[in-house]
Amino acid sequence: MTSYVYSPLMALVGIGLLVMILRWASKRGVSVVEQPVQPAPPTEYGLLSAVSAPGTYIEAEMTRQALEAEGLRATVAMTNDGPRVMVWPGDETRARQLLAQG
Repeated sequence: MTSYVYSPLMALVGIGLLVMILRWASKRGVSVVEQPVQPAPPTEYGLLSAVSAPGTYIEAEMTRQALEAEGLRATVAMTNDGPRVMVWPGDETRARQLLAQG
C-alpha cells in the first residue's frame, strides 16, 4: 500500500527539484557562461604596471615572451589604448631596463 503512495510522491519531488534547477539555470541576466573581456584603461589592472605599448597584439606577445625568457612574469592586456605588456611592481624596473636594451 505504501508503494502506491510513496512512489508517485517521490516522482513529484524529483520533478519539482528538476524544475527548480532549470529555472535557476535559465534566469535572465545571470549566466554561467563567461562574458567576453571588455577593454579597460591601462590603470584598471590592479597591481600590474604597463611597461610597453606596442602597436599590435603580435608585437606585445613577442615582448611578453622576451621578458618571460629573462625570468620575469609578464602578461598582455588589451586596453582602451591598445595592447599593453604588464608586469608586477617588483619586476617593473628590470623589465624597463631589458626593454631599453632591446
